[in-house]
Amino acid sequence: MPILNRVADMQDEIAVWRRQLHREPELLFAVEKTAAFVAEKLKAFGVDEVATGIGRTGVVGLIRGRGEGRTIGLRADMDALPIEETSGKPWASTVKGRMHACGHDGHTAMLLGAAKYLAETRNFTGNVAVIFQPAEEGGGGGNEMVKDGMMERFGIAEVYGMHNLPGMPVGSFGTRSGAIMAATDEFTIAVRGRGGHAAMPQTTIDPVVIGAQVVTTLQTIVSRVADPVSALVVSVTKFNAGFAHNVIPGEAALAGTVRTLDPAMRDEAEARIRQICAGIATANGAEITVAYHRNYPVTVNHPEETAHAVAAAREIAGEAAVQAAIDPTMGGEDFSYMLLSRPGAFVFLGNGDTAGLHHPAYDFNDEAIPHGVSYWVRLAESRLSA
Repeated sequence: MPILNRVADMQDEIAVWRRQLHREPELLFAVEKTAAFVAEKLKAFGVDEVATGIGRTGVVGLIRGRGEGRTIGLRADMDALPIEETSGKPWASTVKGRMHACGHDGHTAMLLGAAKYLAETRNFTGNVAVIFQPAEEGGGGGNEMVKDGMMERFGIAEVYGMHNLPGMPVGSFGTRSGAIMAATDEFTIAVRGRGGHAAMPQTTIDPVVIGAQVVTTLQTIVSRVADPVSALVVSVTKFNAGFAHNVIPGEAALAGTVRTLDPAMRDEAEARIRQICAGIATANGAEITVAYHRNYPVTVNHPEETAHAVAAAREIAGEAAVQAAIDPTMGGEDFSYMLLSRPGAFVFLGNGDTAGLHHPAYDFNDEAIPHGVSYWVRLAESRLSA
């Protein structure tokens, strides 16, 4: 089946919702206005149960079908990013320093559209839980909703997620079984030496030179420790030291990220970072401490549920427009926590030739709306068929 006619008719209405959300972006868990907007719409659609405050500020709506059966969950994220928007669109952010630079406004609006359709038609047996999650952008809102007992409370047996992807044509989908997005760990490294006059370096233990050794040596984890065909990224993204041209500082601070698709490689990367820092500290007579934070885990799609997601996408977009073995990305996604709790799958939806995610000129492509909503509807109806 192609795009649903009813969904195509709803596109303009859903785009209005999306643009309203875009104008008033909110960060992390502080998505009170967005959550209230979502809850109000769900109640207006006749959704049977609307629960707020799940995982602090998340919203879950339960839509009951025409008979008893199991429940599947469909998830969208609601939060924005601390970026100043430069898109120039009439619906651009009205909040300085915040914008929907990842398309969560589009994700929320599309799932609202699907909820409206499913509440009207109820052409399924069982229940659909529409999940609106806060704090995907670094706050772990997905984990908070799981820890809050969401899966048990609503009896969710399977869970599915979707994210737009710039560069992929509108109307196309991509997914894969297994690891599709990376674990996203973070490290902070403190180098403590001995400061002094820049003209007398022999009296100092220079943390800038030592920090530079750390930066370059960390790159050997990828080039000389990891299997060349393994997916691993080690990036130092911060290096702060000093305050004057003629003073060697006493301390330097470094920070960065590690991205992996394999748990064993994740363990190896952390161990090597600690070993490298300890060795360089000993060689230079400095003190180096490492704070390592394991952030979102690998997003791993379950094989059977991925096959169902591919089938639903192909019914909407056609076989040629659905990549069933897309390359994984080293970006992270806290839907991973939901997939650790329940079987399910995460798919990408084409956003067309737009600015990239997390770019100040990015905007969700409203032409993708009917494709995303139709996918949600077809997936729900096919998984809950009588």
